[in-house]
Amino acid sequence: MTTALITGSTAGIGAAFARRLAADGHDLVLVARDTERLTEQATELHDKHGIEAEVLTADLATDEGVEAVAARLGDRRNPVDLLVNNAGFGNKGRFLDVPMADELRMLKVHVEAVLRLTAAATEAMRERGRGGVVNVASVAAFVPRGTYGASKAWVVQFTQGAARDLAGSGVRLMALCPGFVRTEFHERAGMGTDNIPNWMWLDADKLVAAALADLARGRTVSIPDPRYKALMGVVKLAPRGLLGGVTSRTGRKYGPQ
Repeated sequence: MTTALITGSTAGIGAAFARRLAADGHDLVLVARDTERLTEQATELHDKHGIEAEVLTADLATDEGVEAVAARLGDRRNPVDLLVNNAGFGNKGRFLDVPMADELRMLKVHVEAVLRLTAAATEAMRERGRGGVVNVASVAAFVPRGTYGASKAWVVQFTQGAARDLAGSGVRLMALCPGFVRTEFHERAGMGTDNIPNWMWLDADKLVAAALADLARGRTVSIPDPRYKALMGVVKLAPRGLLGGVTSRTGRKYGPQ
């Protein structure tokens, strides 16, 4: 039986990964900041699926939190076979409206933590000749839209580069790029979502199923929905100047309110 470690496991996409992987028989290491929610989640998944669910309370916006998770990933006696770097958040407001401390905290979680945890996981996986990493990014990575999009663009580029460097090692890496998913993400950031069309919303469980299928196929980037694949095709063809204006207006309409 293999073990998967999921950051940000108690809600949204992370919780959907936990449900699916537990149903498939994987033991879990569940990582989040809220010990009570983690314990409830671990108990529920253990009772329902008979798997072992380990709880690791950590705030990935702190060095201590990142180091604790990195140490667990590097434990050769209890190896982790799949890492899902899912922890993340959004800030409400345009550039210069958001306090610099909040911007840096986002980069700590979206960039530094992803880098350090991916390195810790893949080093151990390469020694065993097998393993996988899913780094959760966003379709925002492909459009010029503020610090959040920029951090997710880094995740995509980093993951693709690391996957190329580790090719042939038995370790797979993939950047997952979802669109709007019905989770707690927008509520936590204080973002309004009433104006987002229904067709743009994705189901977290279906998203995870498609992502795991793409990982098994060896893809390094997953946009797991035909609607968003079509949108990203248009994005690739659109002039950058026009795209910047459109995404800025769209962000004001569908983003923080």
